[in-house]
Amino acid sequence: MNDDDRANPAPEVLAVGETMALVAPSSAESLETARDFHIDAGGAEANVASHLAALGRAAAWAGAVGDDALGRRLVRQLAGRGVDTRWVTVDPGAPTGLYVKDPGRGVAYYRAGSAASRLGPRDVAALPFDGVRLLHLSGITPALSGSCDALVDALFDAAAEHGVAVSFDVNHRAALWPSTDAAARRLHDLAARATVVFVGRDEAEALWGVSGIDQVRALLPEPPVLVVKDGEVGATEFSRRHDGGDAVVQVPALTVELVEPVGAGDAFAAGYLHAWLDGAASTERLGAGHARAVLVLADTADFPRSPREDRA
Repeated sequence: MNDDDRANPAPEVLAVGETMALVAPSSAESLETARDFHIDAGGAEANVASHLAALGRAAAWAGAVGDDALGRRLVRQLAGRGVDTRWVTVDPGAPTGLYVKDPGRGVAYYRAGSAASRLGPRDVAALPFDGVRLLHLSGITPALSGSCDALVDALFDAAAEHGVAVSFDVNHRAALWPSTDAAARRLHDLAARATVVFVGRDEAEALWGVSGIDQVRALLPEPPVLVVKDGEVGATEFSRRHDGGDAVVQVPALTVELVEPVGAGDAFAAGYLHAWLDGAASTERLGAGHARAVLVLADTADFPRSPREDRA
């Protein structure tokens, strides 16, 4: 261990996946008519790391960017949020991905052939697992390319080898998969390997044909903790008891004036995981997830652009 390693020990949470440059109107206007825009760093895993860092956690994001202005900008922005970016690689042969938000109308992605899509199992050896308590992954990464799909398996294996818990957000993006059947099989298999799983009730229905929250748990009995999110209704946690059964807790969502929902799931996961790492009770964990999500639901950005709460 060198002096830099002693001064900057391994993070408590490591999030691995693609981060892109996000372009969005500065206010809740349409992309077609807005005049003012902001450029942020965005992507499921980096969003979770950013929210955890804002809550006081030592969180790192690992991924790849192109040797371009957008890549340098987003790495600088993440570092400015307090995210550890020591394990970000630069690929001179591929660009940084980009996505554009049209508030209330959806998102357009420009990520084909991105630097992150060229990540693979070979990249796992450089990552810091000693001292890490939690590895965070999402179902977006295995859909980016064959090498990224293999990367996710290698990450699960490395986490198991080092005794690191894994949180997995199903995060189904239909446009990235060749078919719903392919997504359903792969995302189910990955979720079954995780310690904590996040899935939306609507995406569980789209993927696996199950609509009831209890049916989602019946389909995914393996994870010790399963959180099923149900939009404005709330979220339900299934956590395995010592006797093998489940403790089931539901907490209603908070009321908020919706501006843009993209990124709120990542914020929810971060708030929940922050409380989970503290050993908080189920009600507190779900409440912390909702509290973090509303910061994004009321903004056009995936991460609040101004401080809205003190560090926990």
